[in-house]
Amino acid sequence: QVQLVESGGGLVQAGSSLRLSCVVSGAASGRASSVYVVGWFRQAPGKEREFAAAITWPDDSTYYADSVKGRFTISRDNAKNTVYLQMNSLKPEDTAVYYCAGARTLSMLSDRYRYWGQGTQVTVSS
Repeated sequence: QVQLVESGGGLVQAGSSLRLSCVVSGAASGRASSVYVVGWFRQAPGKEREFAAAITWPDDSTYYADSVKGRFTISRDNAKNTVYLQMNSLKPEDTAVYYCAGARTLSMLSDRYRYWGQGTQVTVSS
């Protein structure tokens, strides 16, 4: 059973930084893997869930939404089975619940991701 667990959210001021972590467990390695892509999505109150960033395995290609490009960095530590989202220059509009999700193929659409974490709240005050 694939599980993803996020951590690292919190309340920060605009301009600050946060690093979110997503530990992935239960996914087989190599060709048997059910998770080749880990994405970060976010959902603000009253809004739809939106794509923020994704990273692929094994080539570690990265993809970003225009709204976070240049401010957020997604990375992976294979030894720790952990994917990180480094968020710099945070803005109040970045306030949302952030979810990590796993999929077999790359997509920016949330319904393409089969496995989801429980989410972590990020609040950016002005």
